Amino acid sequence: MKKSIGIRREDKNEWEKRVPIIPDTVRELRQENNLDIIVQPSEIRVFQDEEYRQAGAEINESLDHADVVFAVKEVPVQFLQSSKTYVFFSHTIKGQDYNMGLLKRLMELGCNLVDYEKMSNDQDARIITFSPFAGMAGTIETLVAFARKKELQGIKTPFQDLKQAYHYSTITEAETNIKKIGEDISRNGVPPELHPLTIGITGYGNVAKGVQHILDLLPIKDLSPGQLANGLVEGELDNSYIYRIVFKEKDLVKPHQGEFNLQDYYQHPENYESIFQRYLPQPQILLNCVYWTEDYPRFITRENLKSSLGQSAEKGLQVIGDISCDIEGAVEITKKSTMPDKACYTYFIEGDAFQDGICEGGVTVMAIDNLPCEFPREASSFFSSELKKYVVAIASADYRVGFEDLRLPEEIKKAVILLNGQLTPDYMYLNDFL
Repeated sequence: MKKSIGIRREDKNEWEKRVPIIPDTVRELRQENNLDIIVQPSEIRVFQDEEYRQAGAEINESLDHADVVFAVKEVPVQFLQSSKTYVFFSHTIKGQDYNMGLLKRLMELGCNLVDYEKMSNDQDARIITFSPFAGMAGTIETLVAFARKKELQGIKTPFQDLKQAYHYSTITEAETNIKKIGEDISRNGVPPELHPLTIGITGYGNVAKGVQHILDLLPIKDLSPGQLANGLVEGELDNSYIYRIVFKEKDLVKPHQGEFNLQDYYQHPENYESIFQRYLPQPQILLNCVYWTEDYPRFITRENLKSSLGQSAEKGLQVIGDISCDIEGAVEITKKSTMPDKACYTYFIEGDAFQDGICEGGVTVMAIDNLPCEFPREASSFFSSELKKYVVAIASADYRVGFEDLRLPEEIKKAVILLNGQLTPDYMYLNDFL
């Protein structure tokens, strides 16, 4: 029996121009498999309706005849249809309050839900992700915020001419600009007022790989967290370099008793506490890339900012690029997510207060939560190239069977949150949030 898949348009906000499956992939899927593909029209999508039409897709407002609907962001509850299979980032796996209504409705309608975020290999590494593009765009946004903040303080930085990521037509254009900045630093050095210019990175996963990709275009030297904790001596550091510090779990937390053990930390995070305050006076820029849930300690809190930086933050940590963007999560002062046109807000230690925008004082937070949207074409192409390996299997599966009998690649089966409206074994914990 011929199967049909639908590609829903994205309409969560005006910035969401990405797609899960690009026209080139549509063409390949149609040529190599017995699939019909229906695409909802969109005025903002980075790939035009005509590109999909030329690839052989049907452009249709209705996805009623699609067996499986693929999207990027959540499908609004009013558009859900009974017994249909949906594949998207559901943002439910942490029990997020704002999407429990969505999960309930999917259950009531007897739907199947497959979440990209849980598609992973046998090492539990994600196999389909936009994360590197979040890292790339987030790094650019954070460097721009740093430049503007220092400008308000009367200090010119090497990043003065860097643009926000969404102002570049391609990643290659952004990379070219950043390489020129790097060449200028190598020739002229970092201004004395900024030296040593230090950038801290928490995490080393897919998001951090995107961060490193951008930073590697600059003249970079690496320091260990230990060197940072012991204090940097300006005369020993070359101002023709930017200094990068990567913080791993053992640098972020310690157990209440005994020695640090990584697996124990993953299994019993409640037995650990943050030690990150020891580093906070040193990095001027911090890029947060860690995966975080409420079980884990916060690394940056109001209290440790106050104890580490004093009542003001005129020196030391200036900007946090919270690329992970967990609200009041690993970074407690991430109080809300932002959009690219209003990317930042500033936290003032004195008064425990926030102000929208980039300010001369305080600690400025960049908290855009859909950063890959700033490079929508490249991000979508990368994502689609990975997803296409599994589209046919997802579309062809018989979801009427029990979970044990569900024939899907193991990487995808572990991402099935709902089957016929019921939570699958790995996700029964979500009942506590419902």
